[in-house]
Amino acid sequence: MNILGISCFYHDSAACLLRDGEIIGAVQEERFTRKKHDSSFPAKSISWCLEKGNISDSKLDIAIFYDKPFIKFERILETGLSYAPTDIAQFIQAMPLWLKQKLWIPELIQKELKGFKGKILFAQHHESHAASAFYASPFKEAAFLTLDGVGEWETASFGIGKGNELDIQHYLKFPHSLGLLYSAFTYYAGFKVNSGEYKLMGLAPYGTPRFKDLILKELIDLKEDGSFKMNMKYFGYCNTLRMTNNRFNNLFGSLPRKPETKITQHYMDIAASIQAVTEEIVLKMAKHVHEVTGKDKLCLAGGVALNCVANGRVLREGLFKEIWVQPASGDAGGALGAALVAWFKYLGNKRIVDEKHDMQKASLLGPEFSNDYIEGYLRNNEIPYEKLNPEDLPKKVAQLISQGKIIGWFQGKLEFGPRALGARSIIGDARDPQMQTKMNLKIKYRESFRPFAPTILSEKVSEWFELDRESPYMLLVAPVRVDKRINSLKEDQGYSGFDKLKLKRSQIPAVTHVDYSARIQTIKREDNQIYYDTINEFYKITGCPVIINTSFNVRGEPLVLTPEDAFRCFIRTEIDYLVIGNFVIEKSLQKKEVKEENWKKEFELD
Repeated sequence: MNILGISCFYHDSAACLLRDGEIIGAVQEERFTRKKHDSSFPAKSISWCLEKGNISDSKLDIAIFYDKPFIKFERILETGLSYAPTDIAQFIQAMPLWLKQKLWIPELIQKELKGFKGKILFAQHHESHAASAFYASPFKEAAFLTLDGVGEWETASFGIGKGNELDIQHYLKFPHSLGLLYSAFTYYAGFKVNSGEYKLMGLAPYGTPRFKDLILKELIDLKEDGSFKMNMKYFGYCNTLRMTNNRFNNLFGSLPRKPETKITQHYMDIAASIQAVTEEIVLKMAKHVHEVTGKDKLCLAGGVALNCVANGRVLREGLFKEIWVQPASGDAGGALGAALVAWFKYLGNKRIVDEKHDMQKASLLGPEFSNDYIEGYLRNNEIPYEKLNPEDLPKKVAQLISQGKIIGWFQGKLEFGPRALGARSIIGDARDPQMQTKMNLKIKYRESFRPFAPTILSEKVSEWFELDRESPYMLLVAPVRVDKRINSLKEDQGYSGFDKLKLKRSQIPAVTHVDYSARIQTIKREDNQIYYDTINEFYKITGCPVIINTSFNVRGEPLVLTPEDAFRCFIRTEIDYLVIGNFVIEKSLQKKEVKEENWKKEFELD
């Protein structure tokens, strides 16, 4: 039984192929088109999934879409009528695409898959999120909580998963949305909505949450069970093309920050305040879910589940013994969730759970390239390289990292979801206090305050961080252990804003945030052998089992997909070495230099 899951038209289009309940492949359209957060119909992703599964479209049994467009259209129409005539510009902008494409999903699927004769199904948006969280988890039975901007009408949901059953018990509905609340502050702080929320989270530790009480008093009526209503007079997303309005600006004493301008302490405090509110809401919700369901395991999905700081808080509060977060929590993961809905809920197949492993396969679910393909590309383009045996490569790369070199790392299958997990990564020495600034400004071409994540050998995580479990998907934040710190919060006195970056905080300063936390990825050898072996060799050389891992891309560009993408990114940045398959490419030996002085302008406003 071949099932194709599809998500598109709103944010991060993707496709997933499921065969007899096993994930064959999953990939986001942006990786092919090179348009970040591409929301177009995922034709290239579908084509790759079929090729990966070695089938034609005529062999597909089911194609399932991740939400119900007619219900979503109903919400847009009702909202438009409620706010008419003030929402006319937004309404006029939305209608052509709806009338041309979004309401005609079956026809579009049939047009793209000309040989397809199977069934076309539709899942509910939050059902897709819940399925991606629970069905993919290693839990036989668990509560689930989904949080995002908005699906059809729903903005949050919770319920219970048991075996192949998925019971959604309660919803929050539009316009009251934690995802949209956080996006409103993302917009106000000068970052791009549906793209810059993680920047807002990264900015929060530089500020103080002095606006938290004001937010809770004026913007949101929060109940003890985590439900809430927003005061819509401060927000514009229902009836304008902006997230906030002048009342919002007056409440916080300034206009929204213009993108690319200086980030002042005011916006740092704004970020700290909305992050504190978000954590309080998520904790109240999690507590209520635990009380209502009585379950000791929790699965999370939806865009808000990418807020790894909030996830870490839920874990540390001890409400649940175990939590599992879908690594593709946003709309892309809806393609996977929809396919799982078809397999388990629609077809009623039995769910067999391995409690030691999830079904996500380390989220390494995308395209890979053979060494023969890579070598052919290098030779055809006269790119000097050194070829190593697979067993020699980890030691070579570990030595380079220990010497302060920055490595573009391209190995195996592409990651599914927004995080680089050791397949398309830029890696470096976490002990180097200058590495964060160097990577941000000279390689990623982004704001210097942006934190980097550590990858650590799984068996060593408790020796370096206050975390007693695995975190394979980089979706948990935890503090660095006190015995690994160099300075304490007392030394912070006298520093404010970005000046806090000047203080060396731990033995791994390049991945230690200003609040002594880190967004942790643990790695096991069975999940990614060559990546694990490389870090283990670095550990043997240095005594430190931690390296920097950040995504292999530049600002505003999707994660690299192909060897061609990787080399282009390598040659245009100050990465020292590109390690791609069994090949090591040294920057100083390259003959070609990029002459386009303004190539970065493409990516200015990600």
